[in-house]
Parts: sequence; structure tokens; C-alpha cells
Amino acid sequence: MGKKQDKADPGSKASKAGKVGKAEYLEKLGALELELNAMARWLRHTGRRVLVLIEGRDTAGKGGVIAAIADTLNPRQCRAVALPKPSDRERTQWYFQRYVSHLPAAGEIVLFDRSWYNRAGVERVMGYCSAIEVAGFLQQAPVFERLLVDDGVLLFKYWLTVDQEKQEERFAERREDPLKRWKLSPIDLEARQKYADYGRARDQMLKATHTEHAPWTLVDFNDQRRGRLSLIRHLLDHLPDTAVPEVLLDLPPLGHPPLKERFKGPLKPI
Repeated sequence: MGKKQDKADPGSKASKAGKVGKAEYLEKLGALELELNAMARWLRHTGRRVLVLIEGRDTAGKGGVIAAIADTLNPRQCRAVALPKPSDRERTQWYFQRYVSHLPAAGEIVLFDRSWYNRAGVERVMGYCSAIEVAGFLQQAPVFERLLVDDGVLLFKYWLTVDQEKQEERFAERREDPLKRWKLSPIDLEARQKYADYGRARDQMLKATHTEHAPWTLVDFNDQRRGRLSLIRHLLDHLPDTAVPEVLLDLPPLGHPPLKERFKGPLKPI
């Protein structure tokens, strides 16, 4: 929504040096939030469907960028999906089956915090699936995505990149911060020793599933603020630039002085 980028936009050469400060981040994010809401109006008006897959290493910043996108949007229209490990029943289903019920309907945007690409990453590296299952997934994923795109879904696939030094800093921060410790699991600790394995699995995944109809976009998330701005800018720039006027509702006078809440009975507000 809006293809022009000025020199200060994230992703430009001029913006690559140094970390993005909080004030600069909030200023640029505020402008992007207005565009995201314009995009949401366009989705409601046209009935189009947007599906965004956010993938990447542990601590890359998947949850943060999803929160940044969804924060000012109507939660009935914009949904975040972060599925737990599959149940015993789900393990017997076609692999893509449990994701299908979460796909967007008309006018919706759905943000996957990890998606069916778990099979090519976490499941593969941690030994939760077989080599045959991985090979089958890499063959089927482009076909599955072709069906989605042919049906009109606007599909975006992002991989958030982070160096191991920065990843280690974030793991340590999670350990020390009592409000972030829930993000640190035994699997995360084991994954620390498999940084190179994850890289090799990622490269094979990208080679097999980076297609013309469903391409991948890599986003540098060593600076999470800059990464969020870059990803949101990219998403907006690759959606149709069609403005839908915002309908402002009139607020007619009440016709009487504002009333106070009054309660009869034993219950009172705390």
C-alpha cells in the first residue's frame, strides 16, 4: 500500500548503519500502523485474504513483529496463529491438515508464528520426523502453496535472520528477565548447539520452496526494531495500492446530561 520509499525508510542503504532508537522506531511504526489500517479497510472492502508466515531461529523476533502488525488492527479481522505440538490424532493426519482450519476467510489477515515449515526446521533438526517425511514435505509444500495462491490467497513467507552472537545475548536476557523466562525451554537450550544444523536445513528448505508463486523474503533481525519496520514496509509495498476511504461515524448529541452508572443490589464496583 504505497510503493514510494523515502531515504529514511527501513531497508534503504541510508538506514542500515546503527541501531534504530526507540523514538525513531515509534515514529516510523506509527506511520506504518496507519497504512496497515488502510490495508485492513481494503481487505474488508474487497474480501481478499492475506496469509503471512513468519519463520526463523529461536529469539529472532517472530512474536514481536506479529504483535507490531496486529497491535492496532481489529482482532476479529487479524488473527495470530501459534500452534502447539501436534496431538496424537493430528500426528496421524495429512501433515498440512491441522493448518487448513486456520487459513484466512474473506477480508482477513492471518499471521502464522511458525507454520507448516516446522517440518523443514525444528522437526527435522531435532529428530521429530524422518528423512522420508522431510523429503515428502519439501515436495508437497510448493504444491500446497500453489493451491492457496491459485484460490486467491495473498501469501507472504518471511524468514527472520539472526547471528548466533545476537541469539546468545537474547537467550541470556530471557534467562535473567522473569517476564521472559517462559520463552526459554529445554528445546531452546538444545537448539543452541545446532545453529549450523539449522542453517543447513534452512538452506535446503529455501532451495526447495522458494518459488515464483510463493517466494521467500529474508529479513535481517539482528536489530529487531529495524527488522520489524523493514518487514512491515515490504508487506505493505507488495499489496495492491488501492485506497478505500474511511467512513467516519457522526456522534450526535445525547440530548441529555451524561448518566452515571448506578447499581441496585449487593454488588458494587471495586
